Amino acid sequence: MVAIRLNRQGSKDRPYYKIVVVDSHKRRDGAFIEQVGTYDPMVEGVNYKLDLEKVEKWLKNGAKPSETVASIIKKVRAAQAA
Repeated sequence: MVAIRLNRQGSKDRPYYKIVVVDSHKRRDGAFIEQVGTYDPMVEGVNYKLDLEKVEKWLKNGAKPSETVASIIKKVRAAQAA
């Protein structure tokens, strides 16, 4: 199964995440298929970037987002609708 989830980057106490499409059996920080965005929890305000077209393509093909990624997708869709 293919998943859309966070891939941790950054140093100790300074996390930074890539939002990636990955085989669900791979390690959290292992090889991924495609990077579709970023998420930086250390930044105030809008702390994510997401290529919604790529995400929609993967969701259409059966990829399952993690809870955090699903909430980011929801925020991006709301921002585009407004």
